[in-house]
Amino acid sequence: MAVILLSRTFAFAETGVLKRSDVEDQYKWNLEDIYQDQEAVKADLSKLKNKYIPEMKKFNGKLTSGDSLLKCLQLRDDMMRLMDKLYVYAHMKSDENMADNAASELSSQTDALYAEVLTATAFIGSELLTYPENTIKEYMSQPALQDYKLFLDALLKQKAHTLSRPEEELLAALADFSGSPSSIYDKLRVADMTYPEILDENGAKVQLSPGIYAAALESKNRDYRKRAFEGTFSSFAENKNTFAALIEGEVKKNIFFAKARKYDSALEASLTSEFIPVQVYDNLVKAVNDNTGYLHKYVDLRKKVLGLDKVHIYDMYVPLVKDYEIKIPYEEAKKMLLEGLKPLGDDYIRDLQKGFDSRWIDVYETENKATGGYQWGAYDTHPYVLLNQNDSADAMLTLAHEMGHALNHYYTCSTQKYTNSGIPIFTAEVASTTNEILMLKYLIAHAQNDDEKLYFINSLVELIRGNVYTQVMYAEFEKTIHERVEKGGALSAETLRGIWKSLMVKYYGENFEADELADMWWARVPHFYMDFYVYKYATAISAANEMVENMTGTEGDTASAKAKYLEFLKAGSSDYPIEVLKAANVDMTSTRPVDDLLAEFGKLVDEMERIMEKKNGK
Repeated sequence: MAVILLSRTFAFAETGVLKRSDVEDQYKWNLEDIYQDQEAVKADLSKLKNKYIPEMKKFNGKLTSGDSLLKCLQLRDDMMRLMDKLYVYAHMKSDENMADNAASELSSQTDALYAEVLTATAFIGSELLTYPENTIKEYMSQPALQDYKLFLDALLKQKAHTLSRPEEELLAALADFSGSPSSIYDKLRVADMTYPEILDENGAKVQLSPGIYAAALESKNRDYRKRAFEGTFSSFAENKNTFAALIEGEVKKNIFFAKARKYDSALEASLTSEFIPVQVYDNLVKAVNDNTGYLHKYVDLRKKVLGLDKVHIYDMYVPLVKDYEIKIPYEEAKKMLLEGLKPLGDDYIRDLQKGFDSRWIDVYETENKATGGYQWGAYDTHPYVLLNQNDSADAMLTLAHEMGHALNHYYTCSTQKYTNSGIPIFTAEVASTTNEILMLKYLIAHAQNDDEKLYFINSLVELIRGNVYTQVMYAEFEKTIHERVEKGGALSAETLRGIWKSLMVKYYGENFEADELADMWWARVPHFYMDFYVYKYATAISAANEMVENMTGTEGDTASAKAKYLEFLKAGSSDYPIEVLKAANVDMTSTRPVDDLLAEFGKLVDEMERIMEKKNGK
C-alpha cells in the first residue's frame, strides 16, 4: 500500500478562528488535483466495488502459474492504487472541516470499502505460502515477475513462521481480543483517570490535566512544576496495579503470538515486520549505554544554570534560554527552508519550491480543521501537507519536517513502480529528520546574537535528547520487561517501578534525583502498547545525522553523498530498509551512527556552556 500518513492528529481546531473561505487559495491545498467533482469520486467507488473486487475474487485458489500470479498481482496493484487515491482524498477532505457531514460520510464509506479491498486480496499471501519453497523461487526467477521479486522474497522469509490454515484462522480470530490491553489503557488514561486541583503560579486553583501538566513543566516557577508533577504522577500511582496488569497483559500477548509463529522472542517477531535484524536494536541500546556520559553532562549543566542541588524530572523541560521568543511568519519560513536546505542540492531546492508554488500545503488553522500537522499522499497524487501555522520557530521546523516527508513521497512515487512505492517507517523518518537537523544547524550558524544561537543549540540538544536518550530508555525498558516474562517472571507494579528507577539512575547520572513518584513514568507511555516501536525514533535521527555529516562534512566526497541521499529518497520499498540505508553509506547494524550523533550532542552541550559562561562574564 502506498498511502503515506505521518504525524497525523484527529482533534478539532478551536472555534473562533478563520473561516476557510477567508484564506487565500495559495495557502490552501488543492484537492481538485485529485478529483474535480463528486461524480468522478462516485465513479471510482463504483469501479472498485463492482469491477475490481469481483475480478480479484476469481483468482482465489488459482495462483498455479507464473502467468496467473502476474495477472493477479497487476490487478491487485491497479485496485490498491485506486483505493489509495480515494481514501486519501476522502480523509483529507474531511480534515478540511471535520464538521462537514458529507465529507465525514465519504471518509467512513472509504473506510468500509478499504476493508473489503483488503479482504479481497488477503488470499494472495496465504495461498502462495502453501506452495513449496522451490515453487516460489521459480516464480521469483521469471522475468515477467521481476517487479514482484522483493514481495515474493519477503513472503518466503515469512514461510517458516506461517502456520497451517486452521491455525492461521485461530490466530486471526484472536485479533479482536489482542488489542484489549491497549484499548483499556487508553480508556483508563484518557477517560477514567482523575487529577487533583493544584495551585498555579499565581496561587489560583487549577484543575490538573495532561495539557496543564505539559505547560507547567516549562514554567519558571519550580514549586508550580513540582506540584504539577506530584499531582499527575500520584494519580498514576493510585492506579499502579491496574497499569501493571495492563502492561503485563500486553507483554504476554506479544510473547504468545511470537511463540505461536516460532520466533525466538517477541522482539524478533516485531522487528521482522520490517526485516530489521535484532542486532540493530541491541546495538542501539548498547551505543546509548556507552554514551550516557553526555546526558550526565547535560543534566550537570541544567543543575548549574537553574541553581539546583539536584535535578528532578520536573526540571528537565524548563527552557534554559530565558525570555527569548522568535517569530517566523510563513513566507519567511519558506525562504529560510530554501536557504537552509541548499546542501541537498539544486534539484531538491527546485522541487521544494514546486511544492510551495503548487498548493501542496494547507497552511493556516481554520474552523473545524484537523489540528497538528502531517504529510499524506497516494501513488497517483502529489504530496499534501497539513499545517496549523502559528509563526513560531517550531512551526518553521514542522514545515521542514513535513516537506522532508513530502519530497520523499514525490521522489519515490516518481521513480518506483507502485509495488515498491511504500516507505517503511524505519526509513521515512530519516527524510524528515534530515531536514530538521539541516535547518537547526543553518539557524545556529546564522544566529544574530548569542541568545538566538543558544536558543537553537538548545533546540537541537532537546531534539537529540528526546529522540535518542528518552526513546532508547523506553526501548531498553520494553526489552527488559519482555525478557523477564519470557524467562518465567512476572510484572508487578513494584517490579516495574524498580526497573524504571534503575534506568533513570543509569541514564541521568548522579546529579539527577529519581523521585519516588517518578518511577511511575512507565505508566504514562502509550507507546508500550505499540510493540517495540519507540526505537525507530532513535535510529531515524541517528541515520539522518549521518546523512547530514556525509553531505556537509569536511571529509569524504560530499557530492557523492548528496547524490546517494537523493537515491535514498527515491528508493521506497525497492529493497529492505537496512539495505536502502546502506546504499546511502549509513550502516545501522553498527553503532557508529549512534556514537557519532551522541558525540555531537556532547559538543553541543559544551558549546551551550561556553556561551552561558560568556553571557555571565565568566
